[in-house]
Amino acid sequence: MARHGNGTNWPLLIGRIVAVLMVLGIAGGVYAYYTVFREVAQVPCGDVEPDRRADLCADDAEERFKYGSVGAEWELGVPYPIFHVLPRVFADLMPGPGGYAAFGLPWEEGRELPVGFSKKTVGFPRVTQTCAICHAAQYRTSPDAAPVIVPTGPSHTTNAMAFLDFLEAAANDPRWSAEGMMPEIQRNFDLRLDEQLIYRFVILPIAKKRVLEQAADFAWMHAEGRPAWGPGRDGPFNLTKFNLLGLPDDGTVDNADFPSIWNAGLREGQSMNWAGETQDPLAVYIDSALGLGSPPDEVTDYMIETREYLRAKQPPEYPYAIDAALAAQGEPVWQAECASCHAEGGAYYGRSVPVGEVGTDRMRFDAWQQEHADATNARAAEIGVSRKDMVKDVGYVAQPLDGIWLRAPYLHNGSVPNLEALLSPPETRPEVFWRGCDIYDPGPVGFRSGPADEDCPRAWRIDTSLPGEGNGGHDYGTDLGEEDRLALIEYLKTF
Repeated sequence: MARHGNGTNWPLLIGRIVAVLMVLGIAGGVYAYYTVFREVAQVPCGDVEPDRRADLCADDAEERFKYGSVGAEWELGVPYPIFHVLPRVFADLMPGPGGYAAFGLPWEEGRELPVGFSKKTVGFPRVTQTCAICHAAQYRTSPDAAPVIVPTGPSHTTNAMAFLDFLEAAANDPRWSAEGMMPEIQRNFDLRLDEQLIYRFVILPIAKKRVLEQAADFAWMHAEGRPAWGPGRDGPFNLTKFNLLGLPDDGTVDNADFPSIWNAGLREGQSMNWAGETQDPLAVYIDSALGLGSPPDEVTDYMIETREYLRAKQPPEYPYAIDAALAAQGEPVWQAECASCHAEGGAYYGRSVPVGEVGTDRMRFDAWQQEHADATNARAAEIGVSRKDMVKDVGYVAQPLDGIWLRAPYLHNGSVPNLEALLSPPETRPEVFWRGCDIYDPGPVGFRSGPADEDCPRAWRIDTSLPGEGNGGHDYGTDLGEEDRLALIEYLKTF
């Protein structure tokens, strides 16, 4: 074998160096894969103590709806240790005590995360949102009663805007740094030295940057003259226009309540949007999942599976006694006053009532135009998503009223607190009330609507004189006599 100069076997040495570099490269690749890219399948109820799983995890489909990944971890996942410590490090920026429950998020006892959040390991544990972030109702029958959480109901207590504002405030705070956050992370998580270094120098700065980018995308929420969402609402089509399409702020207000999505079989062939923009439930599910960050190549299959759960899920029964005789008196009143819009076979059932006819606040309707529908359809085609095209309809959709008792407050913008007020002349409806309380008030059939107190600390004031918050219109049944009105309300409790 040839040797050179001082007798060094250069080919052998070079070969060994190459072999070492290859081993180091492979090891580095394996480490990078394990640390950043490795995907671990979720274990249903993996965060629940074994002796409680039978109580908390009876339905796998419901479990997935509440806590299952929609595949958004790579793009939008928040590292779990950061998510866990944010309310502790920035307690002074929170709207109140109780961790994330301070934002009105339903939280099942014994669970690691609020309903509507998923934890999945993609390299490291990451938290994303699920469909239940907007569609999980919560109510209490009294101040001392345990909360009842109803997946697929409207998330009337969840203050999404306050949550986004908190993240922005935290990311702009100098405590969002290794010095400010690592001590709390290390107190709560047993991280290896390499993991500590990665969090300190990589993950914390990247997470901060992502949150600030998101805050810039949502800056339009705080434009002058645009009322805050408050609990139970968002701006669904301005989100599409400004965040998805990147259109300039046009000053429109489209505040709208999160809808119930249970009993979806009733809504086949109908729009689940308030103003009929997407006239097919599956298309609505797909667009919503895309908004949560679901990958375009996976979203359709995932939402077809979710649709089966939504078709089977039924609304809960009214939790108080119903006067059967009085309800029976209300049925003919219903047929005369409400059935043409809200009963199967009615002239407007599942269709849009022209906005001039229904007479409710039209800002939500006017915020969306055909040009926006066309642009959104083009974007969907561009990313390879096939779903029924969006349109510009003529008014607000007359929906089925299943589970109507739990869908307060009423109208598309949640500007009427209860059924009693909805069936009163518009000029007598409360101009100001408070929404977001989860204590049910069976008298007027809705939630408590008074100012915040120790029982309802997160009650939020809505002023119906503000743009997009009007409580007028929908005057059907408002001229009934007292006896017929009470009978109709009693009958509606049976839905």
